[in-house]
Amino acid sequence: MGRARPGQPGSPSPPAAQPPAPPRRRARSLALLGALLAAAAAVRVCARHAEAQAAARQESALKTLGTDGLFLFSSLDTDGDMYISPEEFKPIAEKLTGSTPAASYEEEELPPDPSEETLTIEARFQPLLPETMTKSKDGFLGVSRLALSGLRNWTAAASPSAVFSARHFQPFLPPPGQELGEPWWIIPSELSVFTGYLSNNRFYPPPPKGKEVIIHRLLSMFHPRPFVKTRFAPQGAVACLTAISDFYYTVMFRIHAEFQLSEPPDFPFWFSPGQFTGHIILSKDATHVRDFRLFVPNHRSLNVDMEWLYGASESSNMEVDIGYIPQMELEAMGPSVPSVILDEDGSVIDSHLPSGESLQFVFEEIKWQQELSWEEAARRLEVAMYPFKKVSYLPFTEAFDRAKAENKLVHSILLWGALDDQSCGSGRTLRETVLESSPILTLLNESFISTWSLVKELEELQNNQENPSHQKLAGLHLEKYSFPVEMMICLPNGTVVHHINANYFLDITSMKPEEVESHLFSFSSTFEDPSTATYMQFLKEGLRRGLPLLQP
Repeated sequence: MGRARPGQPGSPSPPAAQPPAPPRRRARSLALLGALLAAAAAVRVCARHAEAQAAARQESALKTLGTDGLFLFSSLDTDGDMYISPEEFKPIAEKLTGSTPAASYEEEELPPDPSEETLTIEARFQPLLPETMTKSKDGFLGVSRLALSGLRNWTAAASPSAVFSARHFQPFLPPPGQELGEPWWIIPSELSVFTGYLSNNRFYPPPPKGKEVIIHRLLSMFHPRPFVKTRFAPQGAVACLTAISDFYYTVMFRIHAEFQLSEPPDFPFWFSPGQFTGHIILSKDATHVRDFRLFVPNHRSLNVDMEWLYGASESSNMEVDIGYIPQMELEAMGPSVPSVILDEDGSVIDSHLPSGESLQFVFEEIKWQQELSWEEAARRLEVAMYPFKKVSYLPFTEAFDRAKAENKLVHSILLWGALDDQSCGSGRTLRETVLESSPILTLLNESFISTWSLVKELEELQNNQENPSHQKLAGLHLEKYSFPVEMMICLPNGTVVHHINANYFLDITSMKPEEVESHLFSFSSTFEDPSTATYMQFLKEGLRRGLPLLQP
């Protein structure tokens, strides 16, 4: 039988095999693959070479400059390329020559307009009282005068007064549709307990952008090196409406900012007020400012945190202290007024009367349609900054009065500096972790009356002979206190039934569960976070001990 030829009738032929790739195409593919592998290898070699070069430059610089010299060099070399550009050298040039460029970024961002309304803002400043610092008790033993030179030399505001255009305050206007008392962020916080904190090893603030510009310019009236964004969370500025009329807003705000008081070759010295707060009354189009005030609250005995480095690297030893500044305030001298006055034809009118006196402007009375109290607005801004304040923390003696009235236990935190502002680093970890966790917030609101206090204020209360009951409350607390923070569960009469120190708390929450020996602080399977689980156990143990002792 003959075989059927392809294309002719007969038995079907098996499917033809795929023809092999043409030799030329296969060779090109192999060549391309080889080139890619070679390029990748070259990139790795280049990267290793670059790293080796960088390490060699770093080592050479260390030999040439020494540790302190390299620290100074690195503080100026902001891009880390081991070269100082003219822009990076500019702060030193300005320091040595005493001059600054004719135009600064502030002037570029906030250009003057002679047709606008302007207002004059005055700075009032009283320097920090050295005797309020903890280290003053031993005569600043071990603290060099050089370390505190920036603080000692800061005795007056950098600019006693300054003129601003009304429209420069536009960043304080609320977003469209904002309700009375509803907070919004002027400058959002970019840090959290998960992101860590910004470097301590810095001298000069980054150029402010956008809404940061007006706040930077205001704070520069106090000192030439304000950092609008703090090293630690919560950063930024938050605001809320406290009054609304047809044409005006009253805006209350809270700002967390700090200052760098040192310059090279000294080591960094950070000055961190607890907060800046204040208000502004401005028209809804920001063409007129009726009133403005910004200040550091001074109603507590301590209101500033200070931290300074004793070395030439980020890991160098850091000293920490806290103190009191009596006054740090900016206030408008009056409402904004036109820079020039025009008649009906658009011609400029002399702003002075024939007698030489300035023309007096008469401002209409503002009729507010909605208002919110200062206290309530401050509370809402506080909660926006610190979610742990969803629990009400009452003043010390008021908390025990409330506990008696409601027959509840007192959850009390005693610490070196304020728990709800930036003047104390000791409570930072506590407030950013366990105190704002949902299970803890729920239990505290349901079962406790909460309070926090400064050690210094309880010491003053203990020494006050006029109220023996308050003396006793303070004394019972101070007996249990250990530096830096002590958390306590108390009866309404002040008896401490359970307490734990913050250092011990942090130590045991950093251990593995099997390493914790104390049965009082065993980890619970209910919560994944060891800190939350341990604090929950602390609170429940306080309830177990204290509830049977409450008066029926």
